[in-house]
Amino acid sequence: MKHACVYCFARKTHSYLDLDTGLGFDSQIVVKINAPELLARQLAPTRWQGAHVAMGTNVDCYQRAEGRYRLMPGILTALRDHANPFSILTKGTLILRDLELLTQAARVTEVGISVSVGFTDRELWRTIEPGTPSPERRLDVVRTLGEHGIDCGVLMAPVVPFLGDRPEQLRETVRAIAEAGASSVTPLVLHLRPGAREWFMRWLRHHHPGLVRRYERMYADGAYAPTWYQRRITRQVHELAAEFGIGPADRGAPRRIPVPEEPALAAAPEQLTLL
Repeated sequence: MKHACVYCFARKTHSYLDLDTGLGFDSQIVVKINAPELLARQLAPTRWQGAHVAMGTNVDCYQRAEGRYRLMPGILTALRDHANPFSILTKGTLILRDLELLTQAARVTEVGISVSVGFTDRELWRTIEPGTPSPERRLDVVRTLGEHGIDCGVLMAPVVPFLGDRPEQLRETVRAIAEAGASSVTPLVLHLRPGAREWFMRWLRHHHPGLVRRYERMYADGAYAPTWYQRRITRQVHELAAEFGIGPADRGAPRRIPVPEEPALAAAPEQLTLL
């Protein structure tokens, strides 16, 4: 019922509820079924100043379980009705179910959508991102959103050292992102925080034992790859993005869709003063 990416930094948060960050994270999910109602109350003008709401920054709000619980329509409705700016980061194709709500919200406030696609290697995807839609299906989301006037950027994350960082792999991934019509691409190298680090290294020992020592050296100083490596990947991706015609990152900033001059849309939610 959920995404179970081997590297997911959200694994650590499972321990806050005394749940296991390994198999427990892969098989147990906590659902806040009253989230839409709580949000609607929180957005009341006397309590809320209109700050940006970022969703998907820890766990994906469009995991497969959302198909059963259907919490996002209520959340998006509340944000739309209060004209509150928001953004969504997801690996899930289920976001397209809510395309009409996203379009309505984008007419009255700033909406930013990003899809996470770190690589297009299908074998790597199958082993390291179980439970997620394929990279191709995620890029279809980017394409569909763009066709409906909603800019969608791609967080190229994670770039996996020694498994997804060969020049030809980076080129293929950026090319596919460009062909999907992404408004921007932002690379992010794999980071291994506590909780995720232990589970990832266990996976690595099983699937790629020859890389264990290289990873131990690369991540010897903490959760992040060395600065020189991160800069190299960023430079390569930015050069490829320019080659394939993907504009600078600010093109992927949240945008508002103009309301067409049609009587049927005259009752669209009013833009509220946010400051």
